[in-house]
Amino acid sequence: MYIEPFLVEEWMNAYEGGAKYNIAETCVESMSLRELCALSGENEAAFMSELAGLKLTYGDITGYPPLKEGIASLYRGLKGENVITTHGAAGANHHLFLSLLSPGDKVVSVMPTYQQLYSIPRSLGARVEILKLRKENAFLPDLEELGRLVGNDTALICINNPNNPSGALIDEETLENIVEIARRAGAYLMADEVYRHLTQDDTYSESVADMYEKGISVGSMSKTFSMAGLRLGWLATRDEKAMRGFLTHRDYDHISSGMLDERVAALALKNQEAIFARNRNIVRENLAILDDWIKGEKNFYYIKPSAGTTALVYYNYDIPSYRFARGLYETQGVFVTPGDCFGEPQCFRIGYACNKKTLVAGLNGLSAYGETLEI
Repeated sequence: MYIEPFLVEEWMNAYEGGAKYNIAETCVESMSLRELCALSGENEAAFMSELAGLKLTYGDITGYPPLKEGIASLYRGLKGENVITTHGAAGANHHLFLSLLSPGDKVVSVMPTYQQLYSIPRSLGARVEILKLRKENAFLPDLEELGRLVGNDTALICINNPNNPSGALIDEETLENIVEIARRAGAYLMADEVYRHLTQDDTYSESVADMYEKGISVGSMSKTFSMAGLRLGWLATRDEKAMRGFLTHRDYDHISSGMLDERVAALALKNQEAIFARNRNIVRENLAILDDWIKGEKNFYYIKPSAGTTALVYYNYDIPSYRFARGLYETQGVFVTPGDCFGEPQCFRIGYACNKKTLVAGLNGLSAYGETLEI
C-alpha cells in the first residue's frame, strides 16, 4: 500500500537531534514523573512503588477504567464507556480511518493540518476533498465552501481544533455550523483536538464529541499534558456504530495500551487542573514573547494564534521555506519546520511552548539570520 511521505515527520527525524535551539517542538515543555507527582501532591515513593509492583500483563483491553473516567471528564456529556485508549493521537487517527473508511468513500479534510488527516484516507482509497484554510480568513474554515464540498456521499469530515500549524481556534458558533453541515450529510465529524484547552483566554473549548451525535474527538497526553513519552491517546464518541468499529479493528492492530503509561496518565487526568494551569501559563507567557518579537521585526509577520502551541510565521525574503529552514539551522543552530511541509510557502512553523530561554535564543537566531538575508 502506497502512502505519501509524511513531510513534517521526515523533516523532524532528519534535523531535530542536532538542533541547538529547537523551536519546532509542538508539545508544551515536557514534564518528568517527579514534576507530575509534585504538581499532584502524590507521594512519589509510594506511586513509584505501586508501579514497580504491577504485573506487566496486557492490562485493561479498552483502557484503564480510572483513566477513561478521567478522559471523559474533559468533556461535558461523555462517560468512560465512550472512550478507548490508543497508541498516541497518531494511533487514534490511524485507527479511526482504518475502522470507518472503505475505498471510494468521500472524505473532506482541512489543510494546512497534520498530514495524517488527508494522506491516510487517500492511501486507503478514499476520495479526499481539501478545504483550504487561508491566512486571509485567519485560518478558519469557510462555511460556504465546506457546504459545497460536503454532500450526501460524504462519509467523514476531518477538522483540527485548535489548528496545527496555525494556532487558529474555531469558535462555538462556527463549530455548530460545521456540525449542522455534517448532520445534513449524515457524515461523521472527527476533530483532532490534541491542543484542546491550551487557550489564550479562559473560554471553554468545546468538543465535537459533545456537540454532535456522530462527532469523534481525538486527544492525547502529548501536547496539552506535556507527556509525549507516554505514547498514549484516545478516541471519544457517543456513536455506538463507530465505537463497535473501533473495538473490532482494535483486536487486530492494538489489543491494549501500555498499563504503566495508563497509570501515569490516570494520575495526570486526576490532577488536570494543576497541569492546565502550568501549561496555560507557559503558552501565554511564551506567546507574548513571540508576539513582541514579531512586532519588532520588519520582515516577519503572522496571524497571531488563539490557542495551541504553534504559529505560522511568514517572511518577506525571496527564498523557499526548505532552504530558509536549512540555512537557519546550519548558521544559527535554530530548528523550525518549513511551511511547505503544510502546503504553505514562504513561511515556517514555530513551536513556542518550549523552555523560555530556548525560545528567546531561537528568536534571536532568527533575527540574526534575517539580517544576513537582507545583505
